[in-house]
Amino acid sequence: MRIVGISAFYHDSAAALVEDGEIVAAAQEERFTRKKHDASFPENALKYCLAEAGAELDAINYVAFYDKPFLKFERLLETYVAFAPRGFQSFAMAMPLWLKEKLFQKSLLRDRLLALEPEFDWENKLLFAEHHQSHAASAFFPSPFEEAAVLTMDGVGEWATTSMALGSGNNLEMVKEIHFPHSLGLLYSAFTYYTGFRVNSGEYKVMGLAPYGQPVYRDLILEHLIDLKADGTFRLNMDYFDYCTGLTMTNARFDDLFGAPPRNPESRLDQRDMDLAASIQAVTEEVVLRLVRSIVEETGIKNVCLAGGVALNCVANGKVLRDGAADEIWIQPAAGDAGGALGSALVAAHLLNDVPRRVNGARDRMKGSYLGPEFSQQETEVRLSEMGAVWSSFKEHEMITATADALAEGQAVGWFQGRMEFGPRALGGRSILGDPRSPEMQKHLNLKIKYRESFRPFAPSVLREDIYDWFEMDADSPYMLLVGDVKDVRKREMTSEQEALFGIEKLNVPRSDIPAVTHVDYSARVQTVHRDTNPLYYDLLLAFKKRTGCPVLVNTSFNIRGEPIVGSPEDAFRCFMGTELDLLVVGNCLLRKPDQDHALKQDYTTSFDLD
Repeated sequence: MRIVGISAFYHDSAAALVEDGEIVAAAQEERFTRKKHDASFPENALKYCLAEAGAELDAINYVAFYDKPFLKFERLLETYVAFAPRGFQSFAMAMPLWLKEKLFQKSLLRDRLLALEPEFDWENKLLFAEHHQSHAASAFFPSPFEEAAVLTMDGVGEWATTSMALGSGNNLEMVKEIHFPHSLGLLYSAFTYYTGFRVNSGEYKVMGLAPYGQPVYRDLILEHLIDLKADGTFRLNMDYFDYCTGLTMTNARFDDLFGAPPRNPESRLDQRDMDLAASIQAVTEEVVLRLVRSIVEETGIKNVCLAGGVALNCVANGKVLRDGAADEIWIQPAAGDAGGALGSALVAAHLLNDVPRRVNGARDRMKGSYLGPEFSQQETEVRLSEMGAVWSSFKEHEMITATADALAEGQAVGWFQGRMEFGPRALGGRSILGDPRSPEMQKHLNLKIKYRESFRPFAPSVLREDIYDWFEMDADSPYMLLVGDVKDVRKREMTSEQEALFGIEKLNVPRSDIPAVTHVDYSARVQTVHRDTNPLYYDLLLAFKKRTGCPVLVNTSFNIRGEPIVGSPEDAFRCFMGTELDLLVVGNCLLRKPDQDHALKQDYTTSFDLD
């Protein structure tokens, strides 16, 4: 049985295809259209999934959508009624869009599917799952657990903002919900807005900024903004927020509470901004910890799955892991709305059609999240040649050796190999790589290649068998969704003069043997690399270890700020030519910057809308 899942029309649209319960393909539309967080119908992603399965749309048994638009519309209307007469301007702006595009999404989906396949039997094949059910399914069904408690936390679905489900075998039961407007995701987004970053894309910047500050506003948040109970349930004080009816996340009362208006985007970050980030991060961690502890205590189930946008908060995830209330946690790598496409397909497979679920017990079913397109060596060479690129082709082991040598010499490398990752993290398929031992690499990658804020940290990729020699972790973290501290023996203590430096200036002080991936609090967002899911990337790390003694590489997504992760060899070459990357490796092709036609270089800083 072949089932397609679709998420669309809000942000991060995607398509996924499941065959007899096995995940065949999944991809986000932004990777094809080159529009970050593209919310349009995922036509390109859908076509890719069908091609990967070798199927036409008429051979698909069901198409499942990750949301129920009428329930979402009900929530919108009831919210405006509840807050009337406030919010008329927002209401007047939202209603035409909803009436034209969003309310009648069933018709819109039908029309788009019929455009692809005129004979598509949409009346019998088009299904709808609830938003949080899709998230929960995306977390439980691919997990390695026979039984698990599932916690979903995001901004809002139809009504639910936080939910608990119980998964067992082929079954998934939604048991508890917290409803809009009380939302941990929207609380975090309010601080994202207030600190001058873009909502729905800048939340991870707040998380990255937090270690530079102190949680001095934590108690203020708990006293005025959120009523947090011992079991993790909560209510927000809506007197301070405008997201229900206004055009902004926060209001003047929020400004008064924290003593200033929101930071202007792109203006200088000061200590107050860092302290605000640290404070909301601390509150978020406390909420998540209490929720996990309570569901484990209540159910007696020690395996916990996480999904929803809040589950991408890898710092909170790391705290949950170290807390020990749960024996094991598993986080869906595409935890945001894109993952809802996969979840809706799995709902249709396991819950609606009773397709058997196969559980590994040790490994999940996500295939390392390498579920996107790949390109043969022949196709790669043709595409690069058509771009005017100059490249040399090597045997695989020669390519790996040459790349490891370049990294050891301090070069920044664009690495484009195998299938593209599904989800927001580059995992060694579409990555920019560097030497973590270099004290200059972090600054160089941020300012000269990524064109982004200097405070942003980078993640380490490490051979799974070597993780405990370098980090205070001994767990699989294949999806870069857990944070752990650098091992004490690898740390370099800061002097009192260095400790007194202004927050971001501390980043320039080497704090460990791998300073390029060590945050100011000695933490790191770790990716463990496994031979069975990415043998090529594993072999590169192994070659770098043999060359340097270090089994760790800097791994960041292959893109610049505001650009989706590269999806094709052409995208990779354009990014290579528009940045100060030294080397591009696509398949077995190596491209060096001095060999390229200078006329092909472009001003990449203006190519994308900075987020």
